[in-house]
Amino acid sequence: MLTTLRVKNLALVERVNADFRPGLNVITGETGTGKSILIGALSLVLGERADKRLIRAGAEACGAEAVFQLTEADAINALLEAAGLEPCADGQLIVRRILKAEGANQIVVNDQPATLQLLKQLGELLVDMHGPYDHQSLLNPAFQLDLLDAFGHIWEARETYEAAYLRWRGIEDRIAQLIHETADPAVEIDRLEFIIKDIEAAAPVAGEEETVAQEQRLLGQAQRVQELCNGAADALAEGETAAFNAVVAGQKAVEELARLTPEAGEWLEQLRGINAQLQDINGGLHNLAEKTEADPQRLDWLDERLATYQRLRKKYAPTVPEILALLVRSKDRLHDLQNRDEQLERLRKESSLALIAVRELGAELTAQRESAGKKLGVVVTKELRALGFVGGIFAVELQPAEPQPAGLDAIDFGFAPNIGEPMHPLRAIASSGEIARVMLAIKCVLAQHDRIPVLIFDEIDANIGGETGNAVGKKLAEVAGNHQVICITHLPQVAAHGQTHLAVTKSVREGRTFTEVKQLDERGRVNELARMLGGRDLTNVTLAHARAMLEKV
Repeated sequence: MLTTLRVKNLALVERVNADFRPGLNVITGETGTGKSILIGALSLVLGERADKRLIRAGAEACGAEAVFQLTEADAINALLEAAGLEPCADGQLIVRRILKAEGANQIVVNDQPATLQLLKQLGELLVDMHGPYDHQSLLNPAFQLDLLDAFGHIWEARETYEAAYLRWRGIEDRIAQLIHETADPAVEIDRLEFIIKDIEAAAPVAGEEETVAQEQRLLGQAQRVQELCNGAADALAEGETAAFNAVVAGQKAVEELARLTPEAGEWLEQLRGINAQLQDINGGLHNLAEKTEADPQRLDWLDERLATYQRLRKKYAPTVPEILALLVRSKDRLHDLQNRDEQLERLRKESSLALIAVRELGAELTAQRESAGKKLGVVVTKELRALGFVGGIFAVELQPAEPQPAGLDAIDFGFAPNIGEPMHPLRAIASSGEIARVMLAIKCVLAQHDRIPVLIFDEIDANIGGETGNAVGKKLAEVAGNHQVICITHLPQVAAHGQTHLAVTKSVREGRTFTEVKQLDERGRVNELARMLGGRDLTNVTLAHARAMLEKV
């Protein structure tokens, strides 16, 4: 569960520490006080998109920190270990995120740097959040299918179907591509044959251009190279004043010196090494001079070879490896075109077999959905009756559809809110208050089947009131028996059911607005419910009504 949420310099909040407890936690406050800032801070901690405009005016950074105490930490620890982080100690998870006006933002999990992706993954396991307008998604058929599959635990069958569907679509796309691209195959065949012939005639080799360019530069300066080689050889070994002669003379003197003192022995070895090096260099100079004899025909060939490479790079691709890759692709494409009819026939056979697999797997998925849909209709109807729809009926209606990524089903959630009324699609008849209660009923059902520890409802009670509000509060308290529930509410009937009550207030000090959060004691709860019933001016009537509401639950 979430035990503590700390917020600093976020929007109207300068510094807030909010403590939460097991069961139903309600958050109340007048409109505009900043109740949703708390939920926004938690969303930020769990990987929602960050906006630096959230930083409080005058502050250099804002931050939020959430502390969770987990009774089952295996899944969380697996994520942490996969990310290279230490697991939770004693089930405690501390997640902190800091947004800076300048510089890099910070994400820390249990005092260890972490990534935004990890935050999102943690959030999916820790919190199921329902925002003020999320119930509108209940009208979306894709969302309805997701809910049904989650309830029926049929994701595995859906993933198997989806893999088959994508394979079939891939084959169909290849067929369409072949037909579209080869409307006039003769022209394309001529073009490809020219490219292949041109590149193969040039016979480019990776790395050859650099070698040719180096030899071309050398032969282009053949006379100068020979002059330099001869001059160096004369100075080093062959002239009257050559270094070799001087080293030999020095070597003889040192040989005699070495017989007189051992200290000179080391010098003698060094001189012998220098002598050998001079002879090696002299031999290399002669070899280079011989190789660079003027050869006009060879030079012409090198010039032509370089021109060939320049032409290929300008015409086809900037590098030789890319040109060779183009040659391979062109050959493959030419083969496809020359065998187009056979390829189309083969692909159409593959498509027929793939479509059979799609329909078979889709039928299995539909069967599982029909079974799950009947059960979902029964349990949601039961929940709806506890939420004020005494004669209401909820049903899942499936109709056959053409293959699509999610299956072979067109779905509609059917709803009859009152006794004697026919069933109609939910999107056609329900008010926003009715949709919100249907969503709450479904969430309650799903909560019985998942292991997400924290459920958050931000104004799930919008557009309802009176006894219906009391029913919603009772249902939230019931769900809170197995999950921690945090609910922002404007209804005193809902707030009265909370085991923990946080009140959000706004004040102005020294020209600045501040949002503050306070956990209410019994007397504070009475006063807050009285305010919600009758406004800021508390009266004996509203106070008595508030006490009665608390006693009733």
